[in-house]
Amino acid sequence: MNINDYTIRLERTEDHREVENLVRESFWNVYRPGCSEHYVIHVLRDDPAFVKELDFVMEQNGKLIGQNMFMRTVIEADDGRVIDVLTMGPIGITPELKRRGYGKKLLDYSLEKAAAMGFGAVLFEGNIDFYGHCGFSYARNFGIRYHDLPEGTDDSFFLCKELIPDYLDGITGVYQTPNGYYVEDADVEEFDKAFPRKEKLKLPGQIF
Repeated sequence: MNINDYTIRLERTEDHREVENLVRESFWNVYRPGCSEHYVIHVLRDDPAFVKELDFVMEQNGKLIGQNMFMRTVIEADDGRVIDVLTMGPIGITPELKRRGYGKKLLDYSLEKAAAMGFGAVLFEGNIDFYGHCGFSYARNFGIRYHDLPEGTDDSFFLCKELIPDYLDGITGVYQTPNGYYVEDADVEEFDKAFPRKEKLKLPGQIF
């Protein structure tokens, strides 16, 4: 399959359920038995911090195969300033096309559009083995700490990329995750009832 045989466009209202199902399929049993990401994206679309201009889907032959989205958030700097930044995700590719280059294509496109809008940096939770290929580094290298994480705790999941060179120069502080990412398990369970039944499995490598 030709890796260039795709289009990337903004998500439309009529895409919502298809995107949620795509995200569910992409994250199911990956980080925990089942997943919550499809409900998270459902909630985030109505959050004031949601950036509609950076809500993308990837399409191939009339079918959605990937999606990515961004939220506004802040770094509370140690000197008292509040620094505007973005966070990202969930970002997902349909399972049958993972590890074939589509995720990087979608991410690179998304970051280019975010930079064109004038956003200075993106911070989020992810795997450096993948996101390092797209220019991300450990947030600690920029002097940015993850909120509520005790000193000395492994923070290798917390990544950062400057979209404007030196945007975070001279800044140290604490990153704040938007509240919309925190959802209740009971709400996830109720939302999930509207989707086809899937078996929840406890698998090696899950972190929850």
